[in-house]
Amino acid sequence: MSGCGAPQQGGTAVAEDTDQVVLAGTVTAGGNPVEGAFVRLLDSSGEFTAEVVSSADGAFRFYAAPGTWTVRALHREGTGQAELAPAGVGVHTADIAVS
Repeated sequence: MSGCGAPQQGGTAVAEDTDQVVLAGTVTAGGNPVEGAFVRLLDSSGEFTAEVVSSADGAFRFYAAPGTWTVRALHREGTGQAELAPAGVGVHTADIAVS
């Protein structure tokens, strides 16, 4: 599905008591989950860090370090983004609506 080699996300949930910084969420369009969106992780300076493809239920997940991150979704339905600034371990969520 992804021509650039970005990994497809699985449906496995992340445990809330993780000892890592996890950035996770769902990509939606018109309130419905979007499969196949390219979800990019950008650092605080806007530099590309990683990319995944949203799962059938629109889910994405990145493992990151504490700091300021931008998560950007790109799909034929449109684009959208969210800002996250996790200060410590745990699951930090951001849902992204593309339009």
